[in-house]
Amino acid sequence: MEHGGLFYYQFIPGLNRLPMQVGNAVLVSLVLIVLFFLGYLNLKKKGDDVVPDKHFTLLNFMELLVEMSLKLIEDNMGRVGKSLLYILGSLIIFILFNNLSGLVPGFAPSTSNLNTTLALALTVFFLYQFYGFKVHGLKYLKHFTGPFLWLAPLMFPIEIIGHLARPMSLSLRLFGNMMGDHLVLGIFFLLVPLVVPLPIMFLGIFVSVVQTLVFVLLSMAYFSGAIEQEDEGGHEIEATVEVTGEVA
Repeated sequence: MEHGGLFYYQFIPGLNRLPMQVGNAVLVSLVLIVLFFLGYLNLKKKGDDVVPDKHFTLLNFMELLVEMSLKLIEDNMGRVGKSLLYILGSLIIFILFNNLSGLVPGFAPSTSNLNTTLALALTVFFLYQFYGFKVHGLKYLKHFTGPFLWLAPLMFPIEIIGHLARPMSLSLRLFGNMMGDHLVLGIFFLLVPLVVPLPIMFLGIFVSVVQTLVFVLLSMAYFSGAIEQEDEGGHEIEATVEVTGEVA
């Protein structure tokens, strides 16, 4: 869906040739990279000093964001979640800031475009399938055959359809909610550009956070289901996936 008006990415050489959702996504990503780089420089300056700053700083904000992301992942996935922090943490930060960017004039959130949300959902889909095979090997196919082999002819097509529906539901949910939220906000700004839109903006912040959580929590459930292991008694045991290589 194309939006009218001018956006910041249109003033940046190179980005102004890209489709709107791509240009805004790249711009938000560049802003995040700069912020984290500045936070990294501040962290290096502190050296071995682990005492947090007394006042709110960029470093405090970055540390809080990473710690909250890690806690959310570990609370829902256990130890294995920490090894997937780079994937799930990147999803949290990218989706959240793109959602919130729609509340800032001059930005059009890429998450209100189906192309972006479908790309995110397909990334999750292929990655959890990859880690499923990485942990279990060909035994991962048992996830699709059901608990009994004689049920496989019935369960396999049902499981395939269910797995293929996951990226569609993930992408459509995020796209629909963010497009609707920012469309309503834009209409209120056009009709009453001052005080009245403020409650809608707070609602927009709430929706942006909730939709980020919904997308990431469902993604974590898919990863957990793909890499879960069972002992000989059929009880689930915890698996550890190292993104850089080793699986234990």
